[in-house]
Amino acid sequence: MKEVFFGELAVSKEIAKALSDMGFEEPTPIQAQAIPLIMENKDMIGQAQTGTGKTAAFGIPIIEKINTKTPKVQGIILTPTRELAIQVAGEISKIGRYKKIKVLPIYGGQPIDRQIRSLHMGVHVVIGTPGRTLDHLKRKTLNLSQVKMVVLDEADEMLDMGFIEDIEAILDKVPEERQTMLFSATMPAPIQKLTQKYLKQPQFVGISKETLTVPLIQQFYYEIAQGSKVEALCRILDYENYESVIIFCRTKRGVDELVANLQTRGYFAEALHGDLTQAQRDKTMKSFRQGDIELLVATDVAARGLDIERVSHVINYDIPQDPEAYVHRIGRTGRAGKEGKALNLINPKEYRHLRMIEKLIKTKITKISVPTFQEVVAQQKDVIYKTVEDILQEGDLQTYKSIAEDLMNYFTPVDIAAAALKHAFTQRGAELSEIDFMGDFGNTGARKGMVRLFITIGRQQNITPRDLVKIISDETGIPAKAVGDLSIFDKFTFVEIPEDMAYRVIYSMDRLTIKGRRISVQLARAK
Repeated sequence: MKEVFFGELAVSKEIAKALSDMGFEEPTPIQAQAIPLIMENKDMIGQAQTGTGKTAAFGIPIIEKINTKTPKVQGIILTPTRELAIQVAGEISKIGRYKKIKVLPIYGGQPIDRQIRSLHMGVHVVIGTPGRTLDHLKRKTLNLSQVKMVVLDEADEMLDMGFIEDIEAILDKVPEERQTMLFSATMPAPIQKLTQKYLKQPQFVGISKETLTVPLIQQFYYEIAQGSKVEALCRILDYENYESVIIFCRTKRGVDELVANLQTRGYFAEALHGDLTQAQRDKTMKSFRQGDIELLVATDVAARGLDIERVSHVINYDIPQDPEAYVHRIGRTGRAGKEGKALNLINPKEYRHLRMIEKLIKTKITKISVPTFQEVVAQQKDVIYKTVEDILQEGDLQTYKSIAEDLMNYFTPVDIAAAALKHAFTQRGAELSEIDFMGDFGNTGARKGMVRLFITIGRQQNITPRDLVKIISDETGIPAKAVGDLSIFDKFTFVEIPEDMAYRVIYSMDRLTIKGRRISVQLARAK
């Protein structure tokens, strides 16, 4: 019974509730294209990068089609790594929670007995790595005779890791009357050959690579610790000379919470999201266009179709998971031949999304530091001077003069005026000068200004210093010459990276596959 809509897609009320819990408000481009095709039982090829929402693109229709009255395995998803298997299983479980879907990830490195017990108790969807899945088939602990849907996720990576023969052996155990979906970022010849052999008249879904058409947009990002975003945003807003700003959040709840935080700090901010009535939307947009509201805090969906020429800044409070959404967001500024600014607040774990965006727009986004309290004061010196001058000209200060006269018995006039200005200036939040927006790296044994990282790849994987420097530069976008001292041992490597680039390297490269090996990247610790 499909009564609820996810964007323009009809979904069951159980899935709609689960998607709402997860903060999904509108399908991504690949979801909008793929879900209807999969629901029509068509085989499909999806060419899409990680971060485009492809898990939900195949997960939603799989869950819709599962018959929960039988405990048999009806869907199998093959992934190249245990980490991805766990991640996909987690998302499928969340989407299917209200339909009571039983999901099981199977992978090497976990006791197989535990997986056998779970399979024996009954599972609807299995997410597995090819090697462990084949192991279960050989042991006859996994029965695929009732499978109706097969997904090959990140097929090009499975090819690179040498899993093609395992995949073919698994597919030969699945009934021919099935639906097969293949997702891959690239389509090399062996993948194309695989689709020709195992997919029947597949429909192709590809996410077009849009490019920026507004070169006047300056793009910057700030690296922010997880709990300091609101304070950092206020500091940035106080420093920037803006006309009007659109601030993007990922969810409606996030929009409401941020608006409440900004309003309590004295900013003229209003929300724009899908829960507002048309009358509320119209009123908010009118106020924003007239300049009565300086800050419009919105979701991607609510901001669609906005045509406002006077937006000087777009701020991504939450960086979008879909790189193409970034292009749409920042296109709101820099219009009518005017310069615009796109500012991004990211925590270290979001560096992978930032790197995907840079690859899409073929532009390096510049890192800058959150302005210091002193820089904000210096920037706003003229504004403060003008504000004080206006208050003095208005008069009506008798009450405050009597307080000032009493204070002058103990303090100098300059100290009193400075304290009053500080009090007024910091009413928008905490004592900002004391906030640490990013944590200390500690002692990693690196030279001053550098951070030493520990990487789990070494000579046994035939990696050379030149190879590793190139990989670091390609994956993170940092210049090769920025990479410092590098020591390669049999099973691991130490490398020095400038402090302001260290988190970018850690979170862009951790769990990356190099020469068929999934690596770990961590801060080194000096003894």
